Amino acid sequence: MLLRPYRTEDCPALTKLFYQTVHTVNAKDYTPPQLDAWADGHPDLAAWDRSLSAHLSLVAVCDGVIAGFADMAPDGYLDRLYVHRDFQRQGIATALCDALEQAVPGPYETHASITARPFFEQRGYRVVRQQQVLRKGIMLTNYVMRK
Repeated sequence: MLLRPYRTEDCPALTKLFYQTVHTVNAKDYTPPQLDAWADGHPDLAAWDRSLSAHLSLVAVCDGVIAGFADMAPDGYLDRLYVHRDFQRQGIATALCDALEQAVPGPYETHASITARPFFEQRGYRVVRQQQVLRKGIMLTNYVMRK
């Protein structure tokens, strides 16, 4: 596995990975309408590129295939962490988080999905509060977590 910095030309592949991951990996914890509200398949690529370019954004590549990505703001907010459905439980999320946490001083905060909460708890993050987030008229549960 290679971790490398995000490049603008990665954006279409990352948004596709995001959509596929949400609709498969997170499907056990969220309803189909919630998944569609979270990831509708019509990303604003310019907005994604601006956000990823403004953060420390890393891409995990395995055998030439993008297997995951993550980004952290300079203030320690872990915004996105997604690993392709075919690369789950292979240490990719851990490697991405380790690299981001080594590069950006803490404390750290993330808004973790129901699915991701156990991963972050194993990393020493603690739930500050559960929250309901409105996306396209649909409520989604996630957790504000800090380390």
